[in-house]
Amino acid sequence: MLTIPERLAALRHEMQQHGFAACLILSADPHQSEYLPEHWQARQWLSGFSGSAGTLVVTPTFAGLWTDARYFLQAEQQLQATGIQLQKLSVPHTPEYVDWLQQQLAEGDVLSVDGASLSLALARLLRKKLSAKNIQLDTRFDLVDAIWHDRPRRPATPIFGFPDQFAGQSRRDKLAQLRHQLHLHQADYLLVNALDDIAWTLNIRASDVACNPFCVSFLVVGKKEIRWWVGSERLTDPLHAQLAADGVAAGDYDQLGSWLAALPENVQVLVDPATISTRLYEILGRSRSIELSSPVAAMKAIKNRTELSHLRQAMRKDGCALLRLYRWLEGRMPADPPTEAEIALQLDTFRREQGDYYGSSFDAIVGYGANGAIIHYKPEEASCARLKPEGLLLLDSGGQYLQGTTDITRTTALGEPTLPQKLHYTLVLKGHIALATALFPLGTGGAQLDTLARQPLWAHGLNYGHGTGHGVGFFLGVHEGPQRIAANAAAPGCQLPLQPGMLTSNEPGLYIEGAYGIRLENLILCVERVNNAFGQFLSFETLTLFPFDRKLIDVSLLTAAEMQWLDEYHQRVLEALSPMLTEAEQHWLAEQCRPLV
Repeated sequence: MLTIPERLAALRHEMQQHGFAACLILSADPHQSEYLPEHWQARQWLSGFSGSAGTLVVTPTFAGLWTDARYFLQAEQQLQATGIQLQKLSVPHTPEYVDWLQQQLAEGDVLSVDGASLSLALARLLRKKLSAKNIQLDTRFDLVDAIWHDRPRRPATPIFGFPDQFAGQSRRDKLAQLRHQLHLHQADYLLVNALDDIAWTLNIRASDVACNPFCVSFLVVGKKEIRWWVGSERLTDPLHAQLAADGVAAGDYDQLGSWLAALPENVQVLVDPATISTRLYEILGRSRSIELSSPVAAMKAIKNRTELSHLRQAMRKDGCALLRLYRWLEGRMPADPPTEAEIALQLDTFRREQGDYYGSSFDAIVGYGANGAIIHYKPEEASCARLKPEGLLLLDSGGQYLQGTTDITRTTALGEPTLPQKLHYTLVLKGHIALATALFPLGTGGAQLDTLARQPLWAHGLNYGHGTGHGVGFFLGVHEGPQRIAANAAAPGCQLPLQPGMLTSNEPGLYIEGAYGIRLENLILCVERVNNAFGQFLSFETLTLFPFDRKLIDVSLLTAAEMQWLDEYHQRVLEALSPMLTEAEQHWLAEQCRPLV
């Protein structure tokens, strides 16, 4: 087992052998996934930093890791004694490592990046920035592969069909929609790279990526043929027959490049610059490519009636699991308080008891006290905190059910809260309610809505360093595009108008380093609300079902409208969950959901 400094030394030796002045290691795979199979976790293996977002730059004399505010505290801890310097991204015009490379590398230097995991869009950005000093970009090699001798294999978990009764739309219908896109853009093929897009299109699921029911593969939809580059040996006979009946032929994952290279010169292929790798694009060539944002992303963002019906059931299941978790926690306190890791395990047990459960939608963030201020904190059994009957507990978690994907955050007082804690909690709650009750015209983007959630905090000179909302998939990724609610108007998805049927999180927060963190998150559905002479107006319906902690609410800071929303929300939670609960659980929930005044 090499230490981090030894791994960096081995990488620098490879760089010297090839004459590279720097190596860029991305948090990416050939599909531009957010969560990576272990096979592609090169940045984590080289640096020891386990956050989902980060970029490592290595030169002969320097190693730096760029990440955003969600991971500052985590990165500071994990990079200790590695020789890697934390570089804090200010976020608005990311990625700043490009500017650093442009400034630090010399005229004519060569930068190495693995082209199999480098998107076309990022490659163009790098080349544009570095061209001023004639710095060359070499994408031919995966230098980490040469030194990572025990690298995990590419995953190949069992694949299963996702029934139409849950998907609400057949595979055949979805493929027909994509073939219509070929007609609209006068193309012969569509190359689908993103794993969630493929899972949605083919109505299949697997477990190749932790917490995400994806299958590592590529999909090519053509006018006359459909090829799924996954490996036919991974398919059961029944699934193989179902796919064949819908015109889908299976091919080997590694053979896509050869197939693209053999296409006639007059063929036109739709590709998404944000997801196609530089290597595949170079094989295909510019003359055979038509660039277009993935049509699948826009299609799957609008949840159909069947999906929404099932999702409401998933929310009831999740609410029951959380109720049992918090009652279990009350039973353990104060005589036998659990650790953060125990809470995560127990919550997973309660979710599994609900049925049709396929695991967490992400690693649960269970942050007690100061750990709650680490935005993407993950408790480790050997080092995590044990709770005490005091302070705040932040619990951000989600589940993958056949009926949908959940994501919820609650912050709870384990003792008598302080006045600052109540103030901060109530300000975050006011922002949450402001977004939940927003009425806005069709065409409004997430960057505009983000302001609503932050305004109560801004009024007190406070803020938070993450986005307010992300799209959520249906038994797919807990983070799903294309929409996003965030302050950075330049970020992908923030200018995209929200549309009825989009499912998005509502999660403002506040983090006091060294003390506590507060985040309150529900999932909200965009719905049509008013249509008048001024146009179509939209609003949100909150789907998540679980009460907020009354002990932390300073009612004197709430308006009458905010109190009404809370009381009505809690009444809806009580009515939705009670039929699924025991008598004792119903009494507990009724107490949590009683009117504020």
